[in-house]
Amino acid sequence: MVRRGGILVLAVAMLIGILEIRAWRYGGAEAGPKDTADLIRFPADATVLSRHLAEAVRFPTVTGDNPSLDAFRAYLKTTFPEVHARLGWEVVNGHSLLFTWRGTDPSLPPAALLAHLDVVPADASAWRQPPFEGRIAEGFLWGRGTLDDKGAVLGILEAVTGLLDRGFQPRRTLYLAFGHDEETGGHEGAAAIASLLASRGVKLDSVLDEGEVIGEGLVPGIHQPIAFIGTAEKGYLSLSLTTQGPGGHSSMPAPGDPIIRLSKALTRLEASPFPTRFTEPVDGMFRALAPRMGHLQRLALANRWLFSPLLGWMLSSSAATDALIRTTAAPTVIEGGSVENALPRRARAVVNLRILPGETVEGTLARVRATIADSAVDIAPLPDSALEPSAVSPEDDPAYAALAGAIHEAFPDALVAPSLVLGGTDSAHYAPLARTIYRFLPARVGPQDLDRFHGNDERVAVEGCAVTVRFYEAYLQMVGRPPTAASPATRN
Repeated sequence: MVRRGGILVLAVAMLIGILEIRAWRYGGAEAGPKDTADLIRFPADATVLSRHLAEAVRFPTVTGDNPSLDAFRAYLKTTFPEVHARLGWEVVNGHSLLFTWRGTDPSLPPAALLAHLDVVPADASAWRQPPFEGRIAEGFLWGRGTLDDKGAVLGILEAVTGLLDRGFQPRRTLYLAFGHDEETGGHEGAAAIASLLASRGVKLDSVLDEGEVIGEGLVPGIHQPIAFIGTAEKGYLSLSLTTQGPGGHSSMPAPGDPIIRLSKALTRLEASPFPTRFTEPVDGMFRALAPRMGHLQRLALANRWLFSPLLGWMLSSSAATDALIRTTAAPTVIEGGSVENALPRRARAVVNLRILPGETVEGTLARVRATIADSAVDIAPLPDSALEPSAVSPEDDPAYAALAGAIHEAFPDALVAPSLVLGGTDSAHYAPLARTIYRFLPARVGPQDLDRFHGNDERVAVEGCAVTVRFYEAYLQMVGRPPTAASPATRN
């Protein structure tokens, strides 16, 4: 018995030792060139930049408002005359913009920077400041589009103007592509630009689009700002769930009522969530953050083979982290009867799903049907609503290093980490053309700001406008003038 007890103690000690060694080894070195001595730098006047963005906000370019989109495009031409004079530019499909900055080395595959001109609607009665007046108050510029995504449009054009004034010429060709309907899927804007480039035989080395941000206070226990780079984004699928019934008077309810049947289907779907799984971007994120985490967190992450159920439970307790580790399903529309004393003949719901990389639209649809398991509920994808999850772009890539380097230049206090974009971006339309796609917006976002995207009181700090330009001026140089074999960028 004593011998068995000794063996058990030894086994436990060995297990603890293995867990600790794995925790000690868990984590990765931060990527990105730190040698930025050769960058062209110029002072950015936050007052002028915020005034330009304020003027841009005053165009209510809600998707589909073509007169506002046309007026905004005219404003950009007036405000950035040098960009329009020295870069090739064209209007695509009536309202989108494509600029071409020709490089000096045609052997280098080009790169693209994306942003979008349109915004989502805003209910002015719920805002502290009017959403389309571009007011500056309390150190912030308020208005729809300041974060999503006119700040990026203006930041890119301001940076290009400054670089042109200082004689910068990229080695590789750079495309600046601004779609006009990203908020409704980009089917008329980004898709048309990507199709145009494809018809010209363009193959892109890299694409940079919106997606992730500089997070402040978003990860418990980590006080350093985190620059999340989206190396992939979830897929998209909207399903229509429809039930039929005989109808009749509400005084004589019969089995098979469409509303009840539909409610049961939605309840079954909620009760059987998709399984949790760590994708490559999420694993990379935790590896990058591990050195700043507490010992127990790092121990659990490094030994998921043992602690996977516990980690899944912990991450599922928050909607934000739960969405990182599973395909999600959210009912977003429900329709039923129209009068209070009659049973409806039809009830319908729409369920929106965001699909993890590594899974498929077909497999997701099959699982929903198997979970609901009711042949009386018709389940069908909405037209043009199915989009497969993106491929994962690598962290050990020159394009990622260029992006990380630009982040270090503009946000020297930030830790860089890969991540998974939960929503959709225009970059999905460029997937057939691009070797790599990264998603990052140079904006500082705290917990109090998360609901401002597509919500009320969207705003940016006035001083942040200058930092946005500093980021894009650095990125344009780093991606536009890749290091030659004779002068490799410093990496660690």
